[in-house]
Amino acid sequence: MKLLEGRTGCLADLGSGDGRLVFAASSAGFQCTGFEINSILLAYARTKARWTGVPSSQATFVKKDFWKTDLSKYNNVTAFLAPGAMEALAEKLLKELPDDALVVACRFPFPNWPHQSTVGSGLDKTWAYNIKSVRKSKD
Repeated sequence: MKLLEGRTGCLADLGSGDGRLVFAASSAGFQCTGFEINSILLAYARTKARWTGVPSSQATFVKKDFWKTDLSKYNNVTAFLAPGAMEALAEKLLKELPDDALVVACRFPFPNWPHQSTVGSGLDKTWAYNIKSVRKSKD
């Protein structure tokens, strides 16, 4: 959340798990979508959202494969995925996200992307990437 400070808009959490990041971001004012394919985690997050009164206009959890979903409407993306998925995800995000997008990677960075900033260390390290800067570095 520290890396998202000062930002607004729509946030996609790829592999949202139990929803903790979606809940934190929605309480900070983001319109959030949590993408999760694990039915148990999805049910937990949806139940917690209802129980805590989080409006669906602020946080929704969908059982969708984000690999097959157009992410172009999101200007903030968070991902806590296995290292082997990061290179393929990098290609997808570069194709789909707007120039003003910020991508936050948790624990595993994007290979060959210049990061804007980092927070934490070891297993708790996160990286922030400005899509416009990443695109310029690829030119």
